[in-house]
Amino acid sequence: MRKPLRVLGRLVISLLAVLLVAGVAFANLSPELGGKPTKAQRAAYAKTGRYLDGEFQNLVPTTLMTGEGSMFGTLWRFLFDKLPDADPPGPLPTQPLDSLSITRKTPELVRVTWFGHSASLVEIAGQNILLDPMLSVKMGPLSWVTPKRYNPSLAITPEQLPHIAAVLISHDHYDHLDYKTIRTIKDKVAHFYVPLGVGAHLLAWGVAPEKVQELDWNDSVQLPGLTVVSTPARHFSGRGLTNRNSTSWSSWVLKTPTKRVFYSGDGGYAPHFAAIGQQHGPFDLALMECGQYDAQWAQIHMLPEQSVQAALDVRARVMLPVHWGAFTEAHHAWNESVKRATAAAALKFLPITTPELGQPITLGAGPLPQARWWE
Repeated sequence: MRKPLRVLGRLVISLLAVLLVAGVAFANLSPELGGKPTKAQRAAYAKTGRYLDGEFQNLVPTTLMTGEGSMFGTLWRFLFDKLPDADPPGPLPTQPLDSLSITRKTPELVRVTWFGHSASLVEIAGQNILLDPMLSVKMGPLSWVTPKRYNPSLAITPEQLPHIAAVLISHDHYDHLDYKTIRTIKDKVAHFYVPLGVGAHLLAWGVAPEKVQELDWNDSVQLPGLTVVSTPARHFSGRGLTNRNSTSWSSWVLKTPTKRVFYSGDGGYAPHFAAIGQQHGPFDLALMECGQYDAQWAQIHMLPEQSVQAALDVRARVMLPVHWGAFTEAHHAWNESVKRATAAAALKFLPITTPELGQPITLGAGPLPQARWWE
């Protein structure tokens, strides 16, 4: 009996290996993989002091896998040992966004709409700023491998978006930089501000070169009434098996003469948050990564309690948890992160806002959404 089982096991492993090789080959041929920085660009990146041997570095030593398990073991647990509440029982409550309302604003208005995961629209200084616009239902070139979005549709489609003054990208992972969304909105976006190296992806997807500007940490650009600053993050990058950390990653600061908004991007907890708070804070609102964490990658994603502390570090008056509410990418309940974050924020006396997907929040216009709709 043991011999037939052994043979069957080998056949299953062989089949999985064939499927993996075929999937990787397909992915490498897909346009979603993006582009590559030129030799001249890589030489310029080396002058930054944080691009070594073809890879960008963090400000502090950072290890991708920090636990005792292996990458294969973590993947096996994610695929075959799912928690019963890893996904919500049904689609999450969503408020459809009226695209016409986005066009009606005053220069003083600061309004933020979260679409799930990290994709968000910031209306500030009379302009539309789009953060990490992953507005597709399926993710990446191999959607049968990548996590499935909880909702079959979003509060707004890329086609419905009005003119966008700027798109800000935190890094090039598929759940933050989406090929289909970029292809759809590229002609209605005036500027794409991205970390070093990420511009190659946009150019490969047909974005006009004059619209794309790569920013190093602490670089800034000026829009009418608005300063956009690329600030540090502690993370990693890559869209394939052979381009790990070939592009950089960022957090972002938006500043007007009277209002300030911070977006953390993805990343582990580190001293850079306090430095950003000292240099650019206090912030009226901080959109903070809060979800998809694991002991196995403790240095590249924050625990919810660390997200709250990071919001305090940047001197945020209000925290908006993001990086949850769309995909299950880690071994915890789909709503665990927001539960833990709200509890930690209460202990630290940090105001926190928890809008439904597509529910705009307006700063300075009364109480912000705090309903525990996820329960």
